[in-house]
Amino acid sequence: MRLVRHPVLCNYYVTYRCNAKCSFCDIWEKPSPYITLADVEQNLRDLKRLGVRVIDFTGGEPLLHRQLPEFLALARQLGFITTVTTNGLLYPKNAQKLRGLVDMLHFSLDSADRATHDLGRGVACYDFVLESIRVAKELGERPDILFTVFRKNLADLEAVYRDITQPNGLMLIINPAFDYGEVETGEQLTEEELTYLSAFGKRRGVYLNEGFIALRRDGGNHVAAPVCRAASTTLVISPSNELVLPCYHLGEQKFPIGGQLFDLYNAPATQRLAALEGRLPQCEGCTINCYMQPSFAVETSKYFWEALPSTLKYNWEKGTWKRLLRA
Repeated sequence: MRLVRHPVLCNYYVTYRCNAKCSFCDIWEKPSPYITLADVEQNLRDLKRLGVRVIDFTGGEPLLHRQLPEFLALARQLGFITTVTTNGLLYPKNAQKLRGLVDMLHFSLDSADRATHDLGRGVACYDFVLESIRVAKELGERPDILFTVFRKNLADLEAVYRDITQPNGLMLIINPAFDYGEVETGEQLTEEELTYLSAFGKRRGVYLNEGFIALRRDGGNHVAAPVCRAASTTLVISPSNELVLPCYHLGEQKFPIGGQLFDLYNAPATQRLAALEGRLPQCEGCTINCYMQPSFAVETSKYFWEALPSTLKYNWEKGTWKRLLRA
């Protein structure tokens, strides 16, 4: 049964540019402009009309955009929940400007070993993550550590939890890696490794969406009976001010917004493409977390019930449930 019939999340790409070169991502390879404040102001108002509650200002590296604090402040004024994920390279020098503007601030860290983390990110950023944690805590922020899990770094999870997140009172978010397009992340996690992750996710101060585990055990999205609701739950806006459908990773079509996001999203041509969510040939086997998470939340499938306890746990521990109720 469908519980919510309007989009709840916007993945707003402020730029595709990045100051890292992660081996499991190809966004940084793309040429890109930066979004403009005028477009953001209009689009946020239309997103509010459409029922969106959460704005993820993303990239690329979102902190490369010098007006990010202005975007966040505007989103907060309009009542949105805000989220930003950063590699930490630019956070220490921008932390004061961002203070109090990000509800869910994530620092990416994939190992407790400097060399291992920096190798995967293609740039020396480990020390910047640790410095970002220190600065954020001094400012009274409550950042999370986002750990992208591969088979090759699964053994590092324990040390990150023991030596970094727990001593600093941070939430550890476990983000299972996923393949898309021509980007491959190595061998898929085995049943034994999924079971290990599931048990780890039940620890205090750890968040793992159990729906991700269930979906991987089921072989991902299946076009014959899709669980993906990417286009109806999530709006993707490109740095060129385009609506991207059905999701960023497929990007079948890009529609220039031109100040008309509300009408564009509801237009027949847009909705016909949105209706193909999870049903395109490329959707078979998909496990992309950023679209599955909102998909699980809007209808009562088995994945809804799998995801619910961990989602409630995160929002309770972070206190974001209060902001969600006011959104």
